[in-house]
Amino acid sequence: MEAKPEESEEKGIRSSISLYSLRVWNQIAAFLPSTRDSNFLWKPSSLLRRRRRKTGLPLPLPLNSINSSVLTVTGWEPAEASRLYDVLGDLLEHCFLNLHSIWKNLQFWQSRAEGTNAQKVYFMICERGPRAFFSGTAQLMRQNFRDGFSLQHVAREASLYIADRITILSNLRCHLAVFVAQVFMEIDKIGAEAVNDQQNSLPSLLVTLNGLFLDLEASICQLHAAHQMDLIDGSFSFPLFEKLPDVSKEGSQWASCEIGDAINLLYQNLHKLDSFIYILVSKHRKPRKLTQYWLRYTCGAVGLSVCSVWLIQHSSLMGSNDIENWFNEAHNSAVSFFKDHVEQPLISIRDELFDTFRKRHKGVMEVQEVQLTVNSLHRMLLAFSEHTKGQKFPDDASDQEMLAIVMARYEKELMHPIQNLLSGELARALLIQVQKLKLDIETAMLELDQILKANEINFAVLAALPAFFLSLLLLMLLRAWYKQDTRAEGKGRAARLQRRLLVVEVEKAIMQYQSFVDQGRVKDAECRFGLLLYSLGRLYHASEKHAKATGEWLYLRQDILDLGKPGLPTRDKLRITWRMERVYDCLLPTLKRS
Repeated sequence: MEAKPEESEEKGIRSSISLYSLRVWNQIAAFLPSTRDSNFLWKPSSLLRRRRRKTGLPLPLPLNSINSSVLTVTGWEPAEASRLYDVLGDLLEHCFLNLHSIWKNLQFWQSRAEGTNAQKVYFMICERGPRAFFSGTAQLMRQNFRDGFSLQHVAREASLYIADRITILSNLRCHLAVFVAQVFMEIDKIGAEAVNDQQNSLPSLLVTLNGLFLDLEASICQLHAAHQMDLIDGSFSFPLFEKLPDVSKEGSQWASCEIGDAINLLYQNLHKLDSFIYILVSKHRKPRKLTQYWLRYTCGAVGLSVCSVWLIQHSSLMGSNDIENWFNEAHNSAVSFFKDHVEQPLISIRDELFDTFRKRHKGVMEVQEVQLTVNSLHRMLLAFSEHTKGQKFPDDASDQEMLAIVMARYEKELMHPIQNLLSGELARALLIQVQKLKLDIETAMLELDQILKANEINFAVLAALPAFFLSLLLLMLLRAWYKQDTRAEGKGRAARLQRRLLVVEVEKAIMQYQSFVDQGRVKDAECRFGLLLYSLGRLYHASEKHAKATGEWLYLRQDILDLGKPGLPTRDKLRITWRMERVYDCLLPTLKRS
């Protein structure tokens, strides 16, 4: 039965107003604070806040291919084709975000399950908040009075508590991964089916996606029934998702209002799914940091309070000048340290470097003075040797030879010292030796002066060493703080290791998927494929910035997208992972990279 034109037009206008009003609310809600407990308008603000962190792969279908097939065959408007692309992208992105939230909480509970009994008891009593601390302590004391001291009962309760959350989150992750795999495969089929049957492929996708929502609801119902517990509050009831009305038309005959209704229905189901998973995960999530470390924060607050009281007692509020005196002493010590170990050494180094030529000029004059003494001694030796030997010596005669003549004459004159002192050459030989001693002293002083001048910079640097080591320590702390980001998107060795582990997860998921396919376990294979897509999405966004910096992003991006293709053989995917681990710089280990 065909609808009247007026009714169809009115319905199309109503659906368009509903869609655009929802988009306007989403834009406004992104700037407004909202609480997670509210379910108003399917929590659009929380959805947009969580969408800021990209975790998923791009759609396996380009926007221009959708526009071309839709506009040329079905007669859809450009806005409708764009809305279809948006709803597909939002659907996968929200599912990947939910998988990431489940994975973080599941990883926490798995790490707690691997701990010892003592660690589990400590978690149950001390890491779940003050209420759990007092109730757990009271229960432990009652048990000790009744059965004696034993931690086995508390450890058994902790194991059951942790195992229950691991089971629920694991099953929920598997169901959501199957849903992601099925949606991704259906979107991947559009490219092939649109070539042969463009009239029905895209409209049938909307119907198929709605059917996948209903299949996911059936899986969630089984999970809810299997655990016999109130997993959700009164905000939700089964059936959870809306069913798309039956449309007995070919794809090319879909009206604009019917297309808008189908897309709006997918958006509503997506919002309901996101809110439902958030509430379900929040009931089984890991404790918040404030709850987990409340004992440390409490001790810190008590210590800070005691310190504050002590400071108030020594402040001017209580008529004491202790704090002011301590501050002045600390200020004076810091100023003194700066002057002695930073300012003065730097000034000394500066003066030494800029006054080098002036000091060298002074050193040349001192060498000339020593040269005068050398020339005077040479003339004295020459005159003494000519007088003693009675022969003419050349001007370039060796001082060493002439000094030997002087010493020989000096030894001879000492045989009769008094007589030779008055009438001999003894006094003249003594004066020559005094001149030689003067020359030796001046030479030694000149060398010592040169040594001191050469080490002035060394002494200044030695005085600046404490400030240098302090600056080096501050730089090391700053570098460690800058590289403390251990996420796969960060920098440093830890982030690089996380990216390589993501490649390992991808490789394991590929092999497990092929193993389940060979065994005929379809659901398990779809679950592994969904988790493979999740790991590929994390690797995609973790390596994007680093690969762009090295110029290898185009090739790495294509390899990641090829790994997500359902039809690519497993052996080819394993070859791609092998190449990724050994070729791309952002995925290489630090040692090989250096």
